[in-house]
Amino acid sequence: MPVSRASATSRRPARDLLLDAAARLFYARGVAATGIDTITAEAGVAKKSLYNNFTSKADLVAAYLEARHEEWLGLYRTRLEKAGTPSEQALAVFDAYLDHANAAYQHGFRGCGLLNAAAELPAGDPGRTAVRLHKEEVQELLARHVTALLPGREGQAPAVAAHLAFLLEGAMARAGLEGGDVPLRQARAIAGQLLDDL
Repeated sequence: MPVSRASATSRRPARDLLLDAAARLFYARGVAATGIDTITAEAGVAKKSLYNNFTSKADLVAAYLEARHEEWLGLYRTRLEKAGTPSEQALAVFDAYLDHANAAYQHGFRGCGLLNAAAELPAGDPGRTAVRLHKEEVQELLARHVTALLPGREGQAPAVAAHLAFLLEGAMARAGLEGGDVPLRQARAIAGQLLDDL
């Protein structure tokens, strides 16, 4: 017997419903522009459910940022499984960003959800620190793959990885502004050429 969407939704934990709703709304509208009432209405749960699962909106934002980080890591791991060479492994980072850009967004692609959220948070906010740590992890992944391409020249890997990370972030910013993946595809091609030339 088919289960209705309403009954299937009601069986999901309220925390998951709230995080899913917050993810959609924070990405589409922004963190500051999205209130608790809007999130609970989108999730289809009572306002009390939000405070039973999160101590505050800031706690919900922190959970959202962590979920975005884990989502990206999942995209990266999937791409990494298909990458054979160190160069392909480095490009898997770019491919994960491309996958992010090409995900189905209700209101269109707006760039990196983590950077978008960080731009709204005040200096010193723990959310900004979480986003910075994510970006540093991406650069460290690039450095690990580049190191494998530079036997005997491993000391050059951090500078190359920084170059690739800046290329990637610039392309992601442009892709977000343009609402499409063309800058990311161009950045991947540039990165591929740079890696071939090492």
